[in-house]
Amino acid sequence: MVHFTLPQHSKITGEGKKHQAPEGAAHKRVFKTYRWNPDDADNPRIDEFEIDLDKCGPMVLDALIYIKDNIDSTLTFRRSCREGICGSCAMNIDGTNTLACTKAIEDCSGDIKITPLPHMPVVKDLVPDLNHVYAQYTSIEPWMKTESPAPERERLQSAEDANLLNGEDGHGPAGCILCFCCSTSCPSYWWNGDRFLGPAILLQAYRWIADTRDEATGERLDVLEDPFKLYRCHTIMNCTNTCPKGLNPAKAIAEIKKLMVARR
Repeated sequence: MVHFTLPQHSKITGEGKKHQAPEGAAHKRVFKTYRWNPDDADNPRIDEFEIDLDKCGPMVLDALIYIKDNIDSTLTFRRSCREGICGSCAMNIDGTNTLACTKAIEDCSGDIKITPLPHMPVVKDLVPDLNHVYAQYTSIEPWMKTESPAPERERLQSAEDANLLNGEDGHGPAGCILCFCCSTSCPSYWWNGDRFLGPAILLQAYRWIADTRDEATGERLDVLEDPFKLYRCHTIMNCTNTCPKGLNPAKAIAEIKKLMVARR
């Protein structure tokens, strides 16, 4: 059954903690950060951290690291590459799903609100539980499948074939970093995430379908031929609008649908 309100224990209640920047700080911003600890019985809260931006780097991730290192060491979030490559620091910043490492503080308006990716179970603070989406990723078998004998060296592609993956503008399906900003911005995935694969996984599925070296296109399409896995996409376009890498999951899903029609 669909719930149109949050469960009682998931609602943000009560006053969060507030930290003021040191006296004399000239360049200040407030970061309103979602906090929830599974080890206590408290509901989630929003803590406010006013920090001196002259003490940290220019990105939202820099601010979070500053808060963790200097103000509250219990603040929990994922991060790794700091280069927009790994997808670890995906979260909702200033109302948009994006990467904290590539989101500039100066691009945010007013107080900066930071919450976990929406409609995902929360492990702690800004860390979502990704077990379900990783299981969905495994279900599409994201590796090259071939029946022909392996060549003595690598399997080669023409530049034109490689562009199907990389895109002439560098924004092809191979550029997906599995941050899941797109899937967690999709209303169809919010309501049908148990069966709908969502934009991120379907983009990855198309990456292998489009790969001319792969020899399992029919098998891959068979796996996706399902009323929910593929066809819950209603082309809302939230996925494409929010992708921090500038990719187009909606187009990839449309290409899969076209291939489904063409083979009938």
